[in-house]
Amino acid sequence: MTLNGWIQIALYCAVVLALVKPLGWYMTRVFTGERTPLSPILAPIERGLYRTAGIDERHEQSWLGYGLAMLAFHALGFLVLYALLRLQAVLPLNPAEQGAVAPDLAFNTAVSFLTNTNWQNYGGESTLSYLSQMVGLTHQNFLSAATGIALAVALIRGFARASSKTVGSFWVDLTRCTLYVLIPLCIPYALFLVWQGMPQTLGAYVDATTLEGAKQTIAVGPVASQVAIKMLGTNGGGFFNANAAHPFENPTALSNFVQIASIFALGASLTNVFGRMVGDERQGWAILAAMGVLFLAGVAVTYASEANGSPVLNALGLSGGNMEGKEIRFGIAASALFAVITTAASCGAVNAMHDSFTALGGMIPMINMQLGEIIVGGVGAGLYGMLVFVIIAIFVAGLMVGRTPEYLGKKIEAREVKMAMLAVLCLPLMMLGGTAVATVLAAGLAGPANAGPHGFSEILYAYTSAAANNGSAFGGLTGNTPFYNTTLGLGMLVGRFFVIIPALAIAGSLADKKTLPASAGTFPTHGGLFVGLLVGVILIVGGLTFFPSLALGPIVEHLAGAAGQTYSTGG
Repeated sequence: MTLNGWIQIALYCAVVLALVKPLGWYMTRVFTGERTPLSPILAPIERGLYRTAGIDERHEQSWLGYGLAMLAFHALGFLVLYALLRLQAVLPLNPAEQGAVAPDLAFNTAVSFLTNTNWQNYGGESTLSYLSQMVGLTHQNFLSAATGIALAVALIRGFARASSKTVGSFWVDLTRCTLYVLIPLCIPYALFLVWQGMPQTLGAYVDATTLEGAKQTIAVGPVASQVAIKMLGTNGGGFFNANAAHPFENPTALSNFVQIASIFALGASLTNVFGRMVGDERQGWAILAAMGVLFLAGVAVTYASEANGSPVLNALGLSGGNMEGKEIRFGIAASALFAVITTAASCGAVNAMHDSFTALGGMIPMINMQLGEIIVGGVGAGLYGMLVFVIIAIFVAGLMVGRTPEYLGKKIEAREVKMAMLAVLCLPLMMLGGTAVATVLAAGLAGPANAGPHGFSEILYAYTSAAANNGSAFGGLTGNTPFYNTTLGLGMLVGRFFVIIPALAIAGSLADKKTLPASAGTFPTHGGLFVGLLVGVILIVGGLTFFPSLALGPIVEHLAGAAGQTYSTGG
């Protein structure tokens, strides 16, 4: 580890923190229907969209109506994207003449982008047409991100409102998020990426002659527009197979820094939206502090493990850290930071293969996902996932002091706790259940490229990434098979919607309750005591559900590496 590396990490944290208040202020005005600096331009467009779709923006929905509208919208989105992938061979904007995507891969890809997972069992430049990339994937990148933010805002309204039967309108929240937040940020962002050297063209792939005289085809296309929303919306799912490790998706050190800052920007700022909408900004800062503690702990472990290098190579006198899978232009610190960020924020746009990390370095991304992507998390998803843990933490605190638990004046009762536990427990069901099935079936065992603990880690990581809607992977797993495409797709659906629906039920239940004034026995929820309780509950719940199986992979692999054995390229 070096001073320069820690300065990079500190600078990153400072930039993200600086964005929290201005973005939080702006998004609060958007979702409360107040005037924004962009209203003179965008308000007429917004009203025109409502008239075209037949939506009354004044009509709000109950939590059930909100959820049904969201599910119907995504069901239609799945059918459109699946059809687009299957028919791309006969559709326009296909200069490389890409063929139709196989049925199982089309299912996996459609579900992946629908759920903000963006798992890629394909190479984008060798599989998809420009039309599929733009109208299919980039389009869903916007809508899946907007859905996550809309659902977080609906849950916030549950805490902020009293004696209300509604939590907002899904159609209005989706429209405002896309029109006022995502598009205005992505337009200058994409232009910045073009300036940095990222392609943005509808022209055909370029043929070049190498110094040896060989012919090489260089893939280009509408890359910048997809990468902008890929990062800002914590989507992952790059234009190229290598994602942010590809020089056309990450041309410079400046583009690298801006991209990783944009991954956390909206997710972190939503904690400020929460504080503003419930009338106490300190509540938002407390939640962000809990996220920050977990994030910095993960960065420290990953950076230390990668900087110390492989035990096997160190025993041979080959020191200097684990550079395998890292980009020399960015170094170990930036690559480790990127890995932790992308798995903390549900964005699989890695610039280093986790399969080439050391055992403990690869364990932290896995833990981040197994905790439910709550360390900032995917846009919206991180906040509503964290608020589910807040409910559990407040319930535990109530038991400790012997009184009915309450949060922000709302009593936390049996219904909220049951829904919170349902949202939490559906993730280990799919992560560990899917891993168990894959490790006993021949179709599952054919996937990992490594034997022993690391092969187990590759399978566990895949189902963890799918259920957590992350989309990153250990590079050693061959996932483009009917078995993995289908089972991982099902894991993505459960990991997304079986968390969303209980969260919406919590929102409806809380919105219907009266707000009680704070009393002498009210547990403080904006100080260090609350942050410590929340972090402790998260680690305990994660430990009880995930860590026993986790020890069979990366931890055993680390011990084996220290004993002079190796199961992977990274030691």
